[in-house]
Amino acid sequence: MNMVLTLIVNPQNGDVLKEAERRARDVLPALGAADILSEGEAIDLPAPDGAAALKKQFASAFSDLPVDWAIQQAEGRRKKLFLADMDSTMITVECIDELADFAGIKDHVAAITEAAMRGELDFEGALTERVALLKGLPLEKLALCYKERIKLMGGARTLVQTMKAKGVRTVLVSGGFTYFTEKVGAAIGFDRHRANILETEGYALSGTVARPICGAHTKLETLQAESAALGIAHTETLAVGDGANDIPMIDAAGLGVAYHAKPKTAAAADVAINHTDLTALLFLQGYRRSEFVA
Repeated sequence: MNMVLTLIVNPQNGDVLKEAERRARDVLPALGAADILSEGEAIDLPAPDGAAALKKQFASAFSDLPVDWAIQQAEGRRKKLFLADMDSTMITVECIDELADFAGIKDHVAAITEAAMRGELDFEGALTERVALLKGLPLEKLALCYKERIKLMGGARTLVQTMKAKGVRTVLVSGGFTYFTEKVGAAIGFDRHRANILETEGYALSGTVARPICGAHTKLETLQAESAALGIAHTETLAVGDGANDIPMIDAAGLGVAYHAKPKTAAAADVAINHTDLTALLFLQGYRRSEFVA
């Protein structure tokens, strides 16, 4: 069998995993014996060629269960390059919204952010508009924002450290700001970070962002450049994000993952993770929990 169906649940939902496996076998009785990646949490089910044609049937079977899943080729699952979005992917918040809170305009800025992440607004224009609203914000508020508001997403460090232990190149590429990607990237362990540069006047934000803006095209270009530097094919890459500006990167990757994402992004991805944390990306590659770097 050349394909594999992976089922992942939160550790306390072992009964859900059993039910998901039962339903999977109803859809495709030819599934092989379960390979346990983590007891009561994740399994691989070997599948015959052509199983991907049943993706809609699997989606229907699992629709009311808190289970994340993927059907993919078994060969080449472990990737050599990992690219990740930051805001609402590697961390739990949108940094620009939290900065806006210090300026007393969070609701207004957050509404623009949400629309941009859904793909309803031009990303570059929306970023320029939001940054302009932050003009005059003291730089000390950036440090306070990082200290008080920025929290790593569940499983973020384990995901990156485990892949790095296997020699994977890891890159944090964000439509956010280098002030935060530098710190978040170091905290998680990324090899490189890339994002937008907030410009300043004295000890405050100037309300402008350096050009060129790091957006959807930059994320795709980073994947292409990093792949070329490593001498690997795009099929050997993994990319994850949640917003519309992540779609080109996700679409180009060998395994494109939408993480608790906006509908447009989830529709473009190979896999949508909606119920579990970022360690799901390790299970998708066939890693066992015993291999995880804590």
